[in-house]
Amino acid sequence: MSVIEIKNLTKHYGKSRGVIDVNLEVAEGEIFGFIGPNGAGKSTTIRTLLGLIYPTSGSAKIFGKSCIEQPEVRKEVGYLPSEVFYYDNMRVIDLLKYSASFYKKDCSKRINELAEIMDLDLKKKIDDLSFGNKKKVGIVQGLLHEPKLIILDEPTSGLDPLMQHKFFDLIEQESKKGATVFFSSHILSEVQRLCSRVAFIKDGRVIKLEKMSDLRENNYKLIKVEAGSQLDKSFFAMPGASKLEVKGSSVSFLFKGDINKVVKKLAETSISNLLVEEPELEEIFMHYYAKEG
Repeated sequence: MSVIEIKNLTKHYGKSRGVIDVNLEVAEGEIFGFIGPNGAGKSTTIRTLLGLIYPTSGSAKIFGKSCIEQPEVRKEVGYLPSEVFYYDNMRVIDLLKYSASFYKKDCSKRINELAEIMDLDLKKKIDDLSFGNKKKVGIVQGLLHEPKLIILDEPTSGLDPLMQHKFFDLIEQESKKGATVFFSSHILSEVQRLCSRVAFIKDGRVIKLEKMSDLRENNYKLIKVEAGSQLDKSFFAMPGASKLEVKGSSVSFLFKGDINKVVKKLAETSISNLLVEEPELEEIFMHYYAKEG
């Protein structure tokens, strides 16, 4: 079953571009990555899913219900925005209890569990919190009602590395319990760690949709070569090679295809070291952006 179903979604802000003909489906229980730089259209897509803005054309559904025409579906959604803003004179616990009241269920136990995981002091006033601790409040607020769909928009900004690690563990636990996660980010290592599939968005358009395993294992290899003497760039000009960089006797490039062709080519010269790695997602991401630009 598709938890999220987006068809030909287009949003214009006057003459400005939001998103153009976005098509996405996210399956139940999936952790889905949505990658792009600032301004690419990630937040516009999310705000449409939440019913905060209306599309110019196309449609967006959650659990088979229209995000615009059937707003009651939002009770099944937990949302963490990229920036969080609160009433400063409230205590953390009062804010969270107020948030829980919208779901008509007792969330007290869950609030305490999440606060302990995220090392959040429930007795403090909001205005006494650092930006990172306010982000923790947002995490607890988004998960306290045990939503079936969790939407995350740049979720780790403001969190220190230890809290980021705890947050990732928490999201993985929610996924194991059956929650679906839509993870929007420009920090590619985060998406690489958590997600099973990923969509690349550029200038409002989805330019690539891939399984994470295919991106890292089957499509590209990062090859680094060290030779005994300076190498000519043209030596590695072969089908499947891209992002070729030559620095004296060292060469690195992305390669897609039969790795045996590279090995056969290298046998024609003298090398001192060879390294074949899975490239970082960022390298693949920049490759796609350069190719689609």
